[in-house]
Amino acid sequence: MSYKKVYLNPKKEESLKRFHPWVFSGAIHHIDGTPEEGEIVEVYDSGKHFIALGHCQIGSIAVRILSFENEPIDKTFWKKRLEIAYQLRKQLGLTGNSHNNTYRLVHGEGDLLPGLIVDIYAHTAVMQAHSPGMHLSRNELAEALKEVLGDSIENVYYKSEDTLPFKADLDAENGYLIGGQNVPAIAIENDLQFHVDWVKGQKTGFFVDQRDNRSLLERYSKGRSVLNMFCYTGGFSCYAMRGEARLVHSVDSSAKAIALTDENIALNFPEDTRHQSFADDAFKYLDRMGDQYDLIILDPPAFAKHRNVLRNALQGYRKLNAVAFEKIKPGGIIFTFSCSQVVSKNDFRLAVFSAAAQSGRKVKILHQLAQPADHPINIYHPEGEYLKGLVLSVE
Repeated sequence: MSYKKVYLNPKKEESLKRFHPWVFSGAIHHIDGTPEEGEIVEVYDSGKHFIALGHCQIGSIAVRILSFENEPIDKTFWKKRLEIAYQLRKQLGLTGNSHNNTYRLVHGEGDLLPGLIVDIYAHTAVMQAHSPGMHLSRNELAEALKEVLGDSIENVYYKSEDTLPFKADLDAENGYLIGGQNVPAIAIENDLQFHVDWVKGQKTGFFVDQRDNRSLLERYSKGRSVLNMFCYTGGFSCYAMRGEARLVHSVDSSAKAIALTDENIALNFPEDTRHQSFADDAFKYLDRMGDQYDLIILDPPAFAKHRNVLRNALQGYRKLNAVAFEKIKPGGIIFTFSCSQVVSKNDFRLAVFSAAAQSGRKVKILHQLAQPADHPINIYHPEGEYLKGLVLSVE
């Protein structure tokens, strides 16, 4: 099949030769024809040598590379990529597991499917497109998903209204592409049950990326007074409860998130009085909370989604962690995270270091945390390493 051709400026093919999956608009010399938003294009260097195939789009990232081989991008292609992704999750022990039926099947560039996210919740796959090209391919992708996963998947829900570039003007609508009748919305993660709201909730309905870090928290929780800031669905809170925490307090500014946390606590620990939840602003709660906690989780939403707000984001991380260092009991443990892709590991660590120095407390790093293996990082695309975390001991 013949596609429209994109020609690069001299020497702008170097990153592609190192298999980086993006072509920036400034690297393009000219395009033969006028490809529509999300259309597949061929990319050539200035010497007119073929380099790759990808989805074109408006914006600084002009092409997202799908393949460095000249091959048809069709249902067979999608099925092959999805099969490779599924086999990896199978090797990780995440599929066909009665203790855990919640995992990420596709993690964008990490699975060589840039612009696509697929999370599995029991028998439902929630698909999210971050590029016009993946949006246009959604029905083929849903069919390929069903063929790869077979009877283990009964529903495919498409949720991309808020993730596609607004300039694309695609009029995307959320909804079921496959199935959708009386779908149970409870998923199991490490034998804990969680209500997942993929219709109205954030992201795909649950933060699958903290699974391993929640398990680690459980091991530190016994006998401690735990504060879970930015609790959302109460994932960390449920693990702390099972870890025999003395008490667990969950805080989120969203009343809907607090209601969902309370539902999940009741689902797993009915009539357990150790848990309380508070719909409150994080900084206001931290300022007045006193020194009652000896385990604090700080897992805020992304403070920086774009590089032009990086400085303000780092100030936010410093401020947030400084209050925790000031208030936590001696011998306490802090789990602190950043999920901002534009915040590097070094930037985040420096922000936390500055907060620790400001507090004057003695602080040790016990663990350096990251996203789990079902959120793989393409070695040629370091930007995919978005989740950073530290576990800190505070004297």
